[in-house]
Amino acid sequence: MTEAETRERGRWHRVTDILGVFLLSVVAVLTAWCGFEASKWSGEMSIAFSQASSARIQAANADGEARSARSFDLTIYASFLQAVGEGNEELADYIRERFTPEFRVAYDAWVEDGMVEHAPFAREEYVPEGSVEAVELNALADEKFTQALEDNQRGDNYSLLTVLFALVLFLTAMSQRELVPWVGRTLLGLAIVVAVVGVVILTTFPIRI
Repeated sequence: MTEAETRERGRWHRVTDILGVFLLSVVAVLTAWCGFEASKWSGEMSIAFSQASSARIQAANADGEARSARSFDLTIYASFLQAVGEGNEELADYIRERFTPEFRVAYDAWVEDGMVEHAPFAREEYVPEGSVEAVELNALADEKFTQALEDNQRGDNYSLLTVLFALVLFLTAMSQRELVPWVGRTLLGLAIVVAVVGVVILTTFPIRI
């Protein structure tokens, strides 16, 4: 090997060493960042699942409240019909005054439209107390559950990217071994390509601080 070839080989060796150290440093930081983001999104997933569970419980309570309100209205209305059937107008008026606001709206609309439906309960105006809350809370629970699944996927994406950067570290470390020069440069080049692909993918991921 001539002196010029020796110098050229030494120059390439220094260049690959510098690139290798730089790549190892950068990828180590990126790997740590991916691990941090994976843990953050895992935490967000847990919070969202907890909120979904809480909303579902509240929705069940609101739905129970709506069923109780409906049962109460049915009882009052049955007493009202009995009083009307017996011709006891005074009692019927007394009971009518004790209709709940939600049932009164439906009853008035039912009477105004000629009592077409079998009972005021079939009217869309009849919304027992707790019904709206139950619907809203169920929708919130569904939203939080979907968000939790998305957060879980984001955490998995960061974890997979950690594996990709681990491959970069492996290839870079192997390129620093005493290998045939072209093999070392090939491994380092492949590590750089994989690192660039990983960085490009990383830029598309959402960040949670």
